[in-house]
Amino acid sequence: MPPEPCCTPAREPAAEVLTLARRPEPAPVGAPAADPAAARAVRDLVGLAGGRFLMGTEDPDGFPADGEGPVRQEAVGAFRIAPTTVTNAQFASFVKATGHVTEAESFGFSFVFAGFLTGELAAASPAVAGTPWWRAVSGADWRRPEGPGSSFADRQNHPVVHVSWHDARAYCAWSGTRLPTEPEWEFAARGGLERKRYPWGDELRPGGRYMCNIWNGDFPVHNTRADGYAGTAPAKAFRPNGYGLYQTVGNVWEWSADRFSPAGPERTMRGGSHMCHDSYCNRYRVAARTRNTPDSSAGNIGFRVVADVGPNVAPDGAAAISRAVG
Repeated sequence: MPPEPCCTPAREPAAEVLTLARRPEPAPVGAPAADPAAARAVRDLVGLAGGRFLMGTEDPDGFPADGEGPVRQEAVGAFRIAPTTVTNAQFASFVKATGHVTEAESFGFSFVFAGFLTGELAAASPAVAGTPWWRAVSGADWRRPEGPGSSFADRQNHPVVHVSWHDARAYCAWSGTRLPTEPEWEFAARGGLERKRYPWGDELRPGGRYMCNIWNGDFPVHNTRADGYAGTAPAKAFRPNGYGLYQTVGNVWEWSADRFSPAGPERTMRGGSHMCHDSYCNRYRVAARTRNTPDSSAGNIGFRVVADVGPNVAPDGAAAISRAVG
């Protein structure tokens, strides 16, 4: 069995602490609505021609129990992928069009890093056993990322957070997209580089340049913000990878379509987040993975969408083709 996930807390334990009622399982997603806002949400998808690539890692700093390895050949077909995670502005358009209520709103709470809370709110919010820097905050959701009194108004171009796997799928149904499979996500995240630790190579800060938004300093007590950010960064804050995709590692975890293990209920998340630090969780490596229950949400979980290549939509050509192996 893999170890318990440490990067994001799951909803069930906190639901027992707070004794909050669960809402019923969401209905299956349906056909996308004919909505101009939905069309705008996918117009900038990057076409990738697909191909064979080496997936996974045997990095000695990795987590074998997470199923990161072994390195193996995988093949993906052509698909299109969003250059960024879904932003607050995009998610707001979806909610306005559909009236969607997120699971964080239905449950009445979500998980927030304690360092982002006022002293009064931190004291009133139960700590998660084993990871006390996470607090179950009543009233925290995508509109109020740090709970009552907070707002996303000045973060329109930041990734939406506090969205569950079910919420992400509902957005996909509206926009005519889907969540990426793990092979699709890793193929795209690598940007055409084979067996590299990060989307840009093997060095975390080549030439001293900060390439992603992760924790800098002493986790969890002091973040130097050396990369410019304490929480989420704008979706295009750092250089894109070789395929033109932004922040496939760091910033926020990204839901995938796949189960973490064939028999388990949890869904896989990829990419790490702004809370990752090598003293605790170096899962901002491109091959890293973690998991959570599909109804869970937190201030460092978002998602990116993909779409199939339709009969009248061609991938972007040579720039999108990974080097074939084998």
